[in-house]
Amino acid sequence: MSTYRKKRFHTVSSGANPQRFDRSQIKFYLYLIPICIVMGLPILFIFSNAFKPLDELFAYPPRFFVRRPTLANFSNLFKLTGNSNIPISRYLFNSIIITGSAVVFTVLISVSAGYVFSKKKFKLRGTLFHINTLALMFVPIAVSIPRYFIIISVGLYDNFLVNILPLLCMPVSLFLIKQFIDQIPGSLIEAAVIDGAGDYTIMRKIIMPLAKPALSTVAILAFQSSWNSTDASSLYISNESLKNFSFFMSTLSGTAGNSVAGQGISAASALIMFLPNLIFFIILQSRVMNTMAHSGLK
Repeated sequence: MSTYRKKRFHTVSSGANPQRFDRSQIKFYLYLIPICIVMGLPILFIFSNAFKPLDELFAYPPRFFVRRPTLANFSNLFKLTGNSNIPISRYLFNSIIITGSAVVFTVLISVSAGYVFSKKKFKLRGTLFHINTLALMFVPIAVSIPRYFIIISVGLYDNFLVNILPLLCMPVSLFLIKQFIDQIPGSLIEAAVIDGAGDYTIMRKIIMPLAKPALSTVAILAFQSSWNSTDASSLYISNESLKNFSFFMSTLSGTAGNSVAGQGISAASALIMFLPNLIFFIILQSRVMNTMAHSGLK
């Protein structure tokens, strides 16, 4: 390519997708800024609602933004938690262990199964993957009764592991990672096999580094489902010391929610439960859209 053609190509490319702000981008901001504002309103409402005094919580017509912010809702929440027989730190510790274990093991199980379904050939491979895809149609409440009987039969009732094991079954995670691994060239795997690499080495040094966007998405989904889950603590555990932080907060807001002051406690607990999800998503969100683009979810 001649020097003139190179310069012309660079000029055209820069005009189509400039690296800095350009007047041609204004039309995109006119669309994106209103959409971002609308999508950010629920987050602003959660923060605003948590700091509203009682008179603003019950104001009519309702006010979106707080006018006189206060920490009374949080102080009332901590006073209520102080009356519990089991310290709040115990529930929080349980949730940290449950969420951390669920994220790590869900990622490992999903990437292992996704690698097998994508790059290995065996009987019933298509049938098993179709069953996993079919499982995407079932909401958790639809399988709660069969899951309860399975937990009873294997002796996991009132066991700490029951907080973790049911969360590891995430069909959407397997689907996302399998579709992402399909984009990795098979020649790359064959070259690694010729060099003497085993399946675990291939997964650790090839699949997982190349599938980081998909793994980040699975980690976000696993974090949200495990941090916010109250099913195990509600249905499968009677020992209060084994229950998680989400169940404890829902119990507090539910018990106090019938009173006037309980509305402020509910708003404060909602913010406390929402913040870890928001922080974790902000850390990993840059890779989410890349995963969706490669998995066929458009």
